[in-house]
Amino acid sequence: MGNAKIQRFTRLALLCAMAIMLNMLETFILSPFFGIFRVGVANIVALVAIELLGTKDMIIVNIMRVVIGSLLSGRFLGSTFWISAGGVALSSLVLIIFHWLHSSLTFKAVLSAIAHSLGQIGIVILFYMQPSFAILFPYFLLLSIGTGILTGTIAGLVLKRVKPIKPTEA
Repeated sequence: MGNAKIQRFTRLALLCAMAIMLNMLETFILSPFFGIFRVGVANIVALVAIELLGTKDMIIVNIMRVVIGSLLSGRFLGSTFWISAGGVALSSLVLIIFHWLHSSLTFKAVLSAIAHSLGQIGIVILFYMQPSFAILFPYFLLLSIGTGILTGTIAGLVLKRVKPIKPTEA
């Protein structure tokens, strides 16, 4: 394995660990807004991952965050696991599309946050058979715009401090 591959794998492992840690921190320490809305600080790591390593590695970071985070919290395959997975799946898809379109980081972060909320609301509606839950989407939309701007700004600051991996000759 070349030096660049080792550096890439190491960064991927570190980003996975950071995303899991931030997910756990937000789950157990930070109180959700209005009892149900979280900021999504782990999304900062997904934004950094897609910019530094690409879409495949961002997907790995997000899958690890949801699966290992739910295992550590004792919620694996419970309703909160599926709600989280639905939000992450839709937000990852949106993030990939707008990454391919070369959108700004903040724009991607806002759309990703909105998609995350929409995915979670969709899963709640399906899981609990409660279509009336959709009435919360306008509130989630407004909160998602704010949290998307916040996470996008923080991810931008992080990316300014992280050096890209340069392939070295062996």
